[in-house]
Amino acid sequence: MKINKQTFLFLAIAAMAFGCAKNDVQPQSADAEVKANWSSSSAYASWANGGYTVYNNIWGSGAGSQSIWANSYSNWGVWANHPNTGGIKSYPNSSKYVGIVLSSLNSCTSSFNFTVPSSGAWEATYDIWDSSNQNETMLWLNYTGTSSGGGNVKPISYNYDGNGNAVPVYTNVSVGGHTWNVFRGNNGSNNVYSFLRTSNANSGTVDVKAIQNWIKSKGWFGNITMGNVQFGFEITSSYGTNGNGLNFTCNSYSVSYN
Repeated sequence: MKINKQTFLFLAIAAMAFGCAKNDVQPQSADAEVKANWSSSSAYASWANGGYTVYNNIWGSGAGSQSIWANSYSNWGVWANHPNTGGIKSYPNSSKYVGIVLSSLNSCTSSFNFTVPSSGAWEATYDIWDSSNQNETMLWLNYTGTSSGGGNVKPISYNYDGNGNAVPVYTNVSVGGHTWNVFRGNNGSNNVYSFLRTSNANSGTVDVKAIQNWIKSKGWFGNITMGNVQFGFEITSSYGTNGNGLNFTCNSYSVSYN
């Protein structure tokens, strides 16, 4: 069969399209990224929106690939493909700065709704700071996983048992609208107070001020100034099936205070 120039070009373009469709494997969040108001794969990318800042925040050693997308400070997500090794790789989050002394803060609450994968090693967690970044309060709402490389997801603690498990200083503490096991420690840079919810949750409201007042009542810090209230996903590993990575989505998030 004789093929003219136009037919040849048509067949060539069709072959290229078939090859791309066959070989181009995209993460599940690709459509979300394309449609989003902002997206990035840069390690320390950030986007300011509505008085909040959304961060990609790939900070740990041995990290893999991670891309973030956001429609707003409240609705955003990441596709992450971090290897099955120990150590935190990233903490993508949305952050709101408060800047009010605790005793002058009438109220501070936050709502959350998120979707997480069933595999990997990670926590869906708040990270709440005082203005000097000397006191860090983590609220683990949903968490899972031990990676094959020994990446056991566990809070920072002054005390560990013979199996290497963190030992709580208080158990079954009901405060801020949830029930927690509470751990206390220091990471070498700041104090860390970790509240691990006794059962996993994917949506709800938390009374941030009540939790900060509870910590203050224990004498662990004084009349601090509330700094950043962050919500996000602290990821140790997220290799996924056949190394395709995992998706984490913040469906909604907000902080209210006065």
